[in-house]
Amino acid sequence: MGDYTNMAGYYDVIMTSGYYDYAKIVDSLVSHHPERNVLEIGCGTGLILEELAKRQPKLPITGIDLTAPMLSIAQKRLAPFPTVSLSQQNITELALDDKHELAFSYGGVWYFVIDGDKEPFLVSHIADAHANELGFEHLAKHIAVGGTLLLGIQGPHHNYETTISNGMTYSQQIDPTDIGFTKHYFLHDGDQKLMDQTVHYRTYTFAQAQALMGTYGFEYVPERDPNQLFLQFKKVK
Repeated sequence: MGDYTNMAGYYDVIMTSGYYDYAKIVDSLVSHHPERNVLEIGCGTGLILEELAKRQPKLPITGIDLTAPMLSIAQKRLAPFPTVSLSQQNITELALDDKHELAFSYGGVWYFVIDGDKEPFLVSHIADAHANELGFEHLAKHIAVGGTLLLGIQGPHHNYETTISNGMTYSQQIDPTDIGFTKHYFLHDGDQKLMDQTVHYRTYTFAQAQALMGTYGFEYVPERDPNQLFLQFKKVK
């Protein structure tokens, strides 16, 4: 599973410089009417959970992440919200006390990429095929039958470079591999390189993703909203 230790200290400034629109992400989450026991898979520094907790301060929320420095930042950010609990977990060994009515990942462990009219494909931060099976197996044990899994939608990945809000230069480079792609993240302050992070991703066709997830009881639920930010799956068994 992707570890973002090298990026942790710069994550917030990169992500809040236009990388994601957190208000819209939470708009989409709220449209699915979360009422209790919400789980974020790969919560990072807690930016999505903070927005969700502000809007629904009584909602019980759990966030998990693999990267300890990210969770340390999230703990401080989410300290004012007593209904939010955080846990350092590897999804392949997930062990929580409760079943959840809604679980979601937006750029976390798993997400989908949609490129124009092409069929979506699943991107996983877990490069190993068997580990992905373990991940969905353990996740399935923590979602109630009838519950919902939402996996975020992103556009196609490509090489680019941009100036972020603090004047530093963020860039990324994509290299195709036999199983998916490798993504290199960089942050420079002038000529000084401050951050260099590499993550290996595995990809699945939509048919492969449906088969994999179906093994553990997740069934795709088509939605008609062209502006949707998540693909929806129902836990049917």
